[in-house]
Amino acid sequence: MALGPGDLVLCAGTLQNATLRERVTAAVAGGFRGLSLFASDYRRAREDGLSDADIRALLDDHGLEIAELDPLITWLPGAVSAIPLFDASEDEFYAIRDAIGARSINAIVFTPEPVEDAALAAAFAALCERGAAHEMLVHLEFMPWTQVASAVDAWDVVRRAGHPNGGIMLDTWHHFRGSVSDAELAAKVPTERIFAVQLDDAPAEAEEDVIAETLNRRRLPGDGDIDLPAILRMLREGGSPAPLGVEVFSEALFALPPSEVAARCGAATRAALEASQR
Repeated sequence: MALGPGDLVLCAGTLQNATLRERVTAAVAGGFRGLSLFASDYRRAREDGLSDADIRALLDDHGLEIAELDPLITWLPGAVSAIPLFDASEDEFYAIRDAIGARSINAIVFTPEPVEDAALAAAFAALCERGAAHEMLVHLEFMPWTQVASAVDAWDVVRRAGHPNGGIMLDTWHHFRGSVSDAELAAKVPTERIFAVQLDDAPAEAEEDVIAETLNRRRLPGDGDIDLPAILRMLREGGSPAPLGVEVFSEALFALPPSEVAARCGAATRAALEASQR
């Protein structure tokens, strides 16, 4: 059964130190239906002795599916990653998808110099075309410190690209730390084109170094000042097809057993969902 609205996805960034077996066990403990993966997670699983058939069986036996493969940086000419965790090539993503399955690719824009708007849209359209050949959705994630800084910016790229399998990744931390309000998000971005979601929370006041904050001190849903129930209500009422990923980069959570982290994430997300129904 394909992942869709209401299904919870345990994101790779939440359990970035765990093995694949540990992630699977944790996902079941937290009531999740899916996992997202970094390419490095797949490499590690193979290095740990798991074949592709073993990985597929592990997922199937626990009723889990792979949501997005995250993040793809190298789809744009000149884009490079200095972080080994995020150094996957596009071909590696397709090989992983063909080996063990995956719903989508999460693309980000991270280039030394800004890319002209038309060229950016054309490159995203070409990525969508290649992704479609592997039966994958492609969603563009915005980040406040990049050229694609908001959901409105991301939608402009997706709209210009004009490909039906292209959409947006909505990370609530990035949205909250950006310049677009919830009202603008609802008014200017077609909710049905929000193909993926990463839920997390944050305090109202940002740290001086927002990149260090986002990589180390995100909060569980409900533990900050983001109006997650309102965002969840918008997604539901607007017809977003996205499953609900939970991505909490947190030094405090990294120190805990994976199953405890997943249980906390699952419980916090279900509480936010319940609040969105009121």
